[in-house]
Amino acid sequence: MDGTTDQARIESAGLEGAAPYPTASALFQGAPSERQALDVLAAAIYVTDAEGRITYYNEAAAALWGHRPALGQAQWCGSWKLFWPDGRPLPHDQCPMAVTLKEGRAVRGLEAIAERPDGTQVPFVPYPSPVHDASGRLVGAVNMLIDISDRRDTERAAQRLSAIVESADDAILAKDLDGVITSWNSGAERLFGYTADETIGRPVTLLIPADRLDEEPEILRRIRAGERVEHFDTIRRRKDGSLVEISLTISPIRNAMGQVVGASKVARDITERRQAQEQQQLLLRELDHRVKNLFTVASSVVALSARSAGTVGELASAVQGRLSAMARAHALTLSTTCDLDRAERSTTLHALIGAIAAPYEDGPADAGARIVVSGPDLPVSGRAMTSLALLLHEFATNAAKYGALATPAGRIDVTCSEEEEMFCLLWTERGGPPVGREAISEGFGSMLARLTVTNQLGGELSRDWRPEGLVIRLSVLRDRLTE
Repeated sequence: MDGTTDQARIESAGLEGAAPYPTASALFQGAPSERQALDVLAAAIYVTDAEGRITYYNEAAAALWGHRPALGQAQWCGSWKLFWPDGRPLPHDQCPMAVTLKEGRAVRGLEAIAERPDGTQVPFVPYPSPVHDASGRLVGAVNMLIDISDRRDTERAAQRLSAIVESADDAILAKDLDGVITSWNSGAERLFGYTADETIGRPVTLLIPADRLDEEPEILRRIRAGERVEHFDTIRRRKDGSLVEISLTISPIRNAMGQVVGASKVARDITERRQAQEQQQLLLRELDHRVKNLFTVASSVVALSARSAGTVGELASAVQGRLSAMARAHALTLSTTCDLDRAERSTTLHALIGAIAAPYEDGPADAGARIVVSGPDLPVSGRAMTSLALLLHEFATNAAKYGALATPAGRIDVTCSEEEEMFCLLWTERGGPPVGREAISEGFGSMLARLTVTNQLGGELSRDWRPEGLVIRLSVLRDRLTE
């Protein structure tokens, strides 16, 4: 006998720092007080002899295994089945307890999974340690099994959360209560241009423009009070010095005791949203403007048509014709995809004349076009489109009533030319019935010329009644058509 106590031998076997196990004699001879202490422990504990046969287990071990193995028969471990953490089967004779008994040493740092008879699995960490008698002979081993299900669930949840944070499009960062950055995801790197190594440990004011530094103390004050700051729109500075509009959501970070120890920030780039809102407002204002203009023009068409109409039927026909001309002109401003930006861009004068003339091209195919357009073309903006379409419609309507389009043989030549800042259109009719100045009503046409050509288009309009047909000369400022 070397005088070494059983407790000292247990400690030398690898149980240092743990609560003292009962002596070998107590474990194997069944001291009632020691057994009672082990029975009520929350940790799963069991004991084997030198051959690995289980000689004792407490209630916590039976609960972890999901059944009660037969004492003196079950060997190495009382679990129904064992697996390694990666799912590979773990034979009982290769489990940590078996290794301890075979090699006479404590085994640490391993994890395993116990499967119960009902199929549920419990991840655990074993702490097997050999037990020697007073002479140093290995007489068995004691094992403590720690259920790590909660820890595993927590780790998995943390891993999922970490993956979500890292893969998020939004910038997500954390800071302590002094405003020092403690974490930084890939979204933050993309948004602000800094890597995690460049920001962690530095103050978050690194991202705040000088004129907005007063925002941070107020944010920290609210976070310390446990408040959440949602959808706070502001401006931050990137690594290259450029500014970016962002929406911030800031939440307190609490420790296990519920104390606020920092804050998490989610920053979203709202530059495109702002631009979209501005574009939407612009389109709404433009739509409002256009709708009001359409109502005004429609009202004018009805009022002016009424002045020259003798009957209700004539009024209806005149209004319908003029509104149809406006519709055809408007159709030219819309692309097949209804792209409003392209609609605002323009159509061309030649295309507009063609649209207005189309209803009168009703002759045989071999007779050729009744209205022929020549000379330079130019774009006509949506702003000038309606008035110009109404004016050209009046030309065509009068030609159909009194001029070249009133007879099958009649033709109209429309010649375009440019004279410095002016664009000129010469409307020449031929082949129609003789017409005199008195035949043309001074109603809508003259009023339209005065209201649109002179005021809106900055031009002039003149008519020449020749024996062979009417000649109309229209000159307008080029910029008024295209702007």
